[in-house]
Amino acid sequence: MKGRSALEIATGAGVLVVAALFLFYAVVHGGRTVRTDGMALSARFDRIDGLPAGGDVRIAGVKVGSVTAMRIDPETFNAVVEMRVDQGLRLPTDSSAEITSDGLLGGKYVSIVPGGAERFLADGGRITETQGSVSLESLLGRFIFSVTQLNQPAAGGETTAPATPAPAPAHR
Repeated sequence: MKGRSALEIATGAGVLVVAALFLFYAVVHGGRTVRTDGMALSARFDRIDGLPAGGDVRIAGVKVGSVTAMRIDPETFNAVVEMRVDQGLRLPTDSSAEITSDGLLGGKYVSIVPGGAERFLADGGRITETQGSVSLESLLGRFIFSVTQLNQPAAGGETTAPATPAPAPAHR
């Protein structure tokens, strides 16, 4: 019995060591590093639901930077997102930024759409054209509300749903 217990303990310890190694590898190589180099930019959004610190900044789906910090502006109550992007990018001053989802259940990231202006954003510049995060729960709630309103009885007792045509008489 004692031999079996020692073998079980050694096996359990081995499994824990392997699990710790996998965890260490995932943390080190997880891809959620905050950039310290590159051009600093900021943008203000009405909402940034689910955007993580260290999240991607992308142009045309290609990662060009990362989110370095987020805070609330105490005067406007907007979310201020600080980010760093590749130094070699020449982003026009009329570029826009939006919080986008990486699919239905994916994470959020900042998507920059370059504009067409002749002047370019400098280090420490601000993107002024922004679109905040769209809440899936809010969209579903609006849809359900509109469908229930469509099927509610009107003042005359009739529903506002479109009437279905009467079936055509059968031919003999």
